[in-house]
Amino acid sequence: MAHPQPKQHDLDLGGEPFCVFEWGQSGGQQILLVHATGFHARCWDAVVRLLPNDWHIFAVDMRGHGRSTNAGPLTWHQFGSDLLNVCAQLNIKDAIGVGHSMGGHCIVHACGYKPQLFRQLVLVDPVILSPELYQNRDRHQYEQVDDHPVARRRSHFASVAEMHGRYAERMPYQLWQPEIFRDYCEYGLLPAASGEGLELACPAKVEAAIYMGNFDADLYELIPTINTPTVVLRARPRAPGGVEMDFSASPTWPELAQQFPHGQDVLLPELTHFIPMQDPGLVADFIREGVAAG
Repeated sequence: MAHPQPKQHDLDLGGEPFCVFEWGQSGGQQILLVHATGFHARCWDAVVRLLPNDWHIFAVDMRGHGRSTNAGPLTWHQFGSDLLNVCAQLNIKDAIGVGHSMGGHCIVHACGYKPQLFRQLVLVDPVILSPELYQNRDRHQYEQVDDHPVARRRSHFASVAEMHGRYAERMPYQLWQPEIFRDYCEYGLLPAASGEGLELACPAKVEAAIYMGNFDADLYELIPTINTPTVVLRARPRAPGGVEMDFSASPTWPELAQQFPHGQDVLLPELTHFIPMQDPGLVADFIREGVAAG
């Protein structure tokens, strides 16, 4: 039996709105899903459909994304702090924490400060880079947000169908399962401020700022203290000197899992960084294994 449409909750975090979607009922096994940069909570729908109906599942629109606030600061340390506040409002405890890309970074941040939140972490290519890179605060090749290629991304569309038709056959979207790309388009657009058409819920300049702000949070002091069992799923590594925005391969440090006291590394060379979009069943399997192991 498929899950019904989720309930939408609008949380107030210090006067700023945060949107959370909820499936299932209180009392079931909690699952917390956190999306990647430029994505949104409903990109997890295909994974949710593969999980038991009696589990209690939450997916968060992070700051700058979906139906949550676009206010700054748009730094990854702030995102981690936001997630801790969201968990407090949702009464998260003993959950399976699942994060893709930037979302995986946030899950680790939250677990490092509040280990009781999670019984298992499933980090899906979490964009936690090699330790030495965090020492180079000027490592970006762009001086300001407007210089970043993502800042020039098209942001306005007449309809969901227009966005879908423009990108469906382009890389990397052509590798995704079609239903997930439809969800990405449908829930990733909001009515335009001009009153005409639709615009990206994660505006292009916001997304660019997030990419440029991802080195403010070094997790390597927290990771050795995290005793929660942790699975790191990752695509094949980027080649040395690879392009920063090339997501056909993994930006995650290959030795990351070894830094967790109870880490497991799972290399998936046949997949790209967009693991949940290509194989939601694989991600759902690891979530179920996390529940069973508990």
